[in-house]
Amino acid sequence: MLQTEVLIIGAGAAGLMCAATAAARGRKVLVLDHANKAGKKILMSGGGRCNFTNLYCEPANFLSGNPHFCKSALARFTQWDFIGLVAKHAVPYHEKKLGQLFCDHKSSDILELLLAECAESGAEIRLNTAVQSIDKAAQGFLLHTDLGEVACQSLVIASGGLSIPTLGASGFGYQVARQFGHTLLPTRAGLVPFTVTEPQLKALCTELSGTSVEDCRVSCNGQSFVENILFTHRGLSGPAILQISSYWQPGDTLHIDLLPHIDLPEWLATQQRERGNSELKTLLAELFTRKMATLLVDSWFVNKPLKQYTPAELTAIAERLSDWQLVPAGTEGYRTAEVTLGGIDTHEVSSKTLESLKVPGLYFIGEVLDVTGHLGGFNFQWAWASGYAAAQFV
Repeated sequence: MLQTEVLIIGAGAAGLMCAATAAARGRKVLVLDHANKAGKKILMSGGGRCNFTNLYCEPANFLSGNPHFCKSALARFTQWDFIGLVAKHAVPYHEKKLGQLFCDHKSSDILELLLAECAESGAEIRLNTAVQSIDKAAQGFLLHTDLGEVACQSLVIASGGLSIPTLGASGFGYQVARQFGHTLLPTRAGLVPFTVTEPQLKALCTELSGTSVEDCRVSCNGQSFVENILFTHRGLSGPAILQISSYWQPGDTLHIDLLPHIDLPEWLATQQRERGNSELKTLLAELFTRKMATLLVDSWFVNKPLKQYTPAELTAIAERLSDWQLVPAGTEGYRTAEVTLGGIDTHEVSSKTLESLKVPGLYFIGEVLDVTGHLGGFNFQWAWASGYAAAQFV
């Protein structure tokens, strides 16, 4: 029988951070993962460059049924702490937008950093290893795995959520939580593109597939994000759409201001006064691509020289462009979702230690918990912080 002091299930961002930190404290650490490679979500994140944290990370950037839960871990290990680790390993990086930090080269720089920390501290990682069952023992836990029986004092569940199953995501962590009496909050895809089926809207999105519009304001249920949106052949994506998806429920209406930085009534009045012979399509092509301007006008308005529009018609044009209302048919689901909303109820987990309040020695970290960050490095910072926090107590 294999014996270890700390057994971590999941070799992702949270699990590797926890492993390196706990082993550095002198704990004997073993990490198990059923995948053939550690950190697969790290490797694909940020378009292959890993948006590993955010300069402006704070608790307000996280969604949870228990909004205060994330504060302790985020205070214990901040974005500056991880930036220090990046500097220690001489990983070049840059700020892309809104405080988002990306690797200059590739995501594997972050994975290699974590693996180097694990190797330096003596944490052992075993891949291609599934866990068949977990039992509570007198002095910890007994697991039946592909390696045989493994006994541990502390068990850390860092197996992630349901997003991107092609990378090996599963409901394993939720099964463990349920086995030991924890409450699970309903899960759904978060940070995910929307799909549309309404014929006219579907045709518009298909025609504009691949077109990006910068700095739109997308709002729903009292939340707004100003970022790019992207038309796809299935519907809408892009940073602003992904962020608002975490606040959207089926049947809700999205409000999209395509030009939030322009006073449209004033702009249209000025154009009518100074360029009255120019057609609406021509003028809007200065604000959007020519193709998009043409499609929007053909779909929503009657095209004519601006001098022919009445004040009421110009007002209607401004309102439509600044408050485009649509009801998505749904989302693309876990297949493309970056995170899983919901999960293990954090009211049953210590915010300081990440230890179960029901089962001593059992810890939950990362995405498996009901803590979800906004887009832009926040979810990685939660992984680092929760993994680091738990490692102080395992």
